[in-house]
Amino acid sequence: MKKRIILMSGLLFLAITALYAQNAAENTATETSGSPTGPSIEEQRLQIIRYGTDTEIANLIKILRNEQPSSPPVAIAGPETKIDKELLALMEKTKNRTILSGIFGYFSDREIGGLEKRALAAVKDRDYEAAETVAAAIYYLGKLRAGSSGAEETVAREAGQVFKDIMNGEESRFLSVTIRSLGQIGEKYDPAETAEYLMDYYANHEMGDENRRLLVAAVGDTKAKEGVSFLVSIAENEDERAVLRIAAMEALAKIADVSGLPVLISAVSSKDPNVRASAVGALGPFPGEEADAVIIEAFRDSFYRARIAAAKAAGERKLAASVPFLRFRCENDEVPAVRDEAVKALGLIGGKEAEQVLVELFKERKNNDRIRINAGEMLLTKGSVDYVTDVIIELDEAKKKNQTALYNGFLRILGEAKSPKLEDLARRFFAAGGVVEKSYALDFCSRNNFRGLADEIRKLTDPKNGSLSKKSLALLEEWGLPVTGEPSSPLPALPAPESSGVVD
Repeated sequence: MKKRIILMSGLLFLAITALYAQNAAENTATETSGSPTGPSIEEQRLQIIRYGTDTEIANLIKILRNEQPSSPPVAIAGPETKIDKELLALMEKTKNRTILSGIFGYFSDREIGGLEKRALAAVKDRDYEAAETVAAAIYYLGKLRAGSSGAEETVAREAGQVFKDIMNGEESRFLSVTIRSLGQIGEKYDPAETAEYLMDYYANHEMGDENRRLLVAAVGDTKAKEGVSFLVSIAENEDERAVLRIAAMEALAKIADVSGLPVLISAVSSKDPNVRASAVGALGPFPGEEADAVIIEAFRDSFYRARIAAAKAAGERKLAASVPFLRFRCENDEVPAVRDEAVKALGLIGGKEAEQVLVELFKERKNNDRIRINAGEMLLTKGSVDYVTDVIIELDEAKKKNQTALYNGFLRILGEAKSPKLEDLARRFFAAGGVVEKSYALDFCSRNNFRGLADEIRKLTDPKNGSLSKKSLALLEEWGLPVTGEPSSPLPALPAPESSGVVD
């Protein structure tokens, strides 16, 4: 009897120990996913910025940069989020080159103000700063946009003078990035004077071919009409290297002054196919029937890049007369990249005729997957939300026929759409979809604010769901909604066993 009691005590001890281990494992997994029992995802990121190594901070910045939308940013006067403010505070006290260049790059991507003084200091003290930090600071100053307070103009003027000092000193370490940034910053405070300086520098300094190309491009970045004659002289010179002629034509397109149009129209007949293609692409911002006719004629060019340029230019100027040519390219061109640009152009042009072509390209099941996916994307982004239903129908058809690439393509474009019609699809995915489908369902909910599906989202917060758990927890946190269920309660202290459980 005594042996039986000892044995039972030992088994009880092992059971309680196992329960403790399970409870601890569940709590640890839950906390790392950002549940209420541990720090939120934002708090985890803030802690990395406050206490992390340069490698950890650099990895976080990569994640933050990847999370930004692909559309062009809207300039922000200063940090808006807690993350931005914490990064700004770190910039004011760190000397770590990896951290400095990483944060400069992140703020440059989003064109956020607030680092102007630090960037100027880094450039002025460039002999005492790491080269990568100085280069990142120069790039940041060039990316800043003009504001309305006048402070930005003051920064631009001061930065512009420092940039000229670097160029006048021919400091090769920073010459390339400085040329580019001077053109960008010159637009903000004195386009004509900056363009004149750049053109004079081009004429009076020896430099490599790449820096010459960057300088030509920088003249275009100033948007100064004073640079047109300089650019025309390069673009029309058939003895000049093609790369410089192309850079000059692209710069003329940035300025878009009509005095630059004749050289572009002439270059469309060049023997060099790359020059022809660049000339066609540069016509986009120039108005007039003459430019329209040249763009349409370029659809007949045997060089595929010229046809791509024609499609881009037609889309940029919403050239309705090009729709039949674009349709022909979509259906017949042997180069996939040409077909892609033709579909995009139809979406940009819009209107009844172009939209009808997109509908037919999308619904024709004999067309290749790439055409159908691209056409569907244009219908969703440039057309009506009513097309969501059509895409869902074709999504289900692709699933039924095991057309995996087509199915995944339709999922991707639906993941970027905004429509209440996606709520039922999200609910269906939560109920019976796989990991990928549930992930897209979370995207639908995030973009469309489907809070009515919060209970379905909560079911995915179990740590065993891996990435889905983290994603669902992040969404609930973003919405300010609690996670269902109370956290596991602490277990009572372990009783001291009467023996080790070994039977005598």
